[in-house]
Amino acid sequence: MDWEFAILDAIQNWHNPILDKFITAVSFLGNAGWFWIALAILLLLGKRYRTGGLYMTAALIPDFLITNLWLKNMVARPRPCWGRAVDLLVANPTDYSFPSGHSAAGFAAATALFCWNKKAGICAYILTTLIAFSRLYLYVHFPTDVLAGALIGVICGLIGSFVVKKTGSHYETGSSI
Repeated sequence: MDWEFAILDAIQNWHNPILDKFITAVSFLGNAGWFWIALAILLLLGKRYRTGGLYMTAALIPDFLITNLWLKNMVARPRPCWGRAVDLLVANPTDYSFPSGHSAAGFAAATALFCWNKKAGICAYILTTLIAFSRLYLYVHFPTDVLAGALIGVICGLIGSFVVKKTGSHYETGSSI
């Protein structure tokens, strides 16, 4: 765990007012997965994009169950900010650290989008990578929390996409945005 604190401490040297504002805004997009849920709902509302919304929904549901309801409570890993005196730019989280829910939801959504539409997926991967990094910058997750969240997210995205494809729940394949 010392090496993880070393990474987090090194990232703290990058702080400046502009980057602080940008990073907190980016991290906000991942709070409770609201951005990804809203995007899935928007996609579900339009017939042309409904399959993308189905892929995302099928990925985000198991991701939430596995990450937020099961693993966080089972592992019960304290957050890095709980053990160090750091000036937090966000509210001190009250739930456990492992795995990162921001990273898991984002990578689940991005993988599902990528399976549906490569261009949309690439954009989502860029955004979720920024969100995942923000959790390190903000000192609220360890690097392994973020990596585990990303891995769980990718797996849930692939499973969700597979389920939608196999159940015939989609309206078209590979819609373009």
